[in-house]
This record gives sequence, structure tokens and C-alpha cells, in this order.
Amino acid sequence: MTETSAFPSTTHDHARCRSEALAQAEAMLARKKARLTPDRRAVLEVLLDDHQAQGAYDIMERIDWRGRRPAPTVIYRALDFLVSHGLAHKIESLNAFMACPHAGHDHRPMIMICTNCSQVAEFASTTIDKAVAKAAKDSGFTPRETTVEVTGLCSHCRESATA
Repeated sequence: MTETSAFPSTTHDHARCRSEALAQAEAMLARKKARLTPDRRAVLEVLLDDHQAQGAYDIMERIDWRGRRPAPTVIYRALDFLVSHGLAHKIESLNAFMACPHAGHDHRPMIMICTNCSQVAEFASTTIDKAVAKAAKDSGFTPRETTVEVTGLCSHCRESATA
């Protein structure tokens, strides 16, 4: 059985991953006639810099503001925009955000969080989607948003731990 990981491999071409995700985001927003302002772009670029969750203040510290120091509300507004347009997800358990690798697609993410290396990955599961929809229907509940968060060890950390 071949195991695939939602986490990037050691041979992952992150520069290509980042540039493709940014191009996909720009194209999707253009179709929606929404703007990726310089501040929104800067926040998205930080989220795309690596596969780790970022808190708002961490994001603010990683941006080169060229001498200006914006209020935290600038970051939160940019994050709200990115989340509302499906370009990022909020990870409630960490009070942090991650770039969405499936930008523009309507989906319910399952976010896996490695407690060893802090990488995050998104995994789509129709089985989980169907289970949530059935449970909601059976209970007369109308879900507005669904995100499943799972903590554990990514395949790379698990392999390192058993070596």
C-alpha cells in the first residue's frame, strides 16, 4: 500500500508551490472582481511562505512595511478578506491562519496539525463531509461552516521518531 501525505515532502518545490498558489488566488479574485490590495497580498504571501499556521501578530512582524507600522486591524481585515474568499482558513485551536491549497473551491477542510514540527496541511474528505451533512440533517441543524482540526504527527515526524 502506498501512503501519500498531505504534508509536503522533503523534495517539495516550495517556490513553485507558492507562485502557483499566488497566481491561482489572483485569477480567482479577478473572476470575482475582488481586489488583492497590497496589504492583502502581503498577508497572503506570508501565509504562503511556509506550511505553518501563522498568528496575526506573527504575520504583522514578518511583513516589510517599509517604515510604516499599521494597526493590527489592517492584518485582521486582510485575514477576514482572505478567509471570506476561500484563500485562507482560520485554525481555531491555534488562533492562527493558513493559506488554503484549494483556493476558490467550495469545500469543508480537515486541517491536520503536526504537534512536532508545527506544519499544517489541509485534507479534503467526502466521507467527513457526508457524515457532517447527515448528522446535521438528522438533528435538524443547518451548518454555516465546518472545519475539522486534527492534531498529531505528520508522516515525516513519525518516520523520524521511529528511526
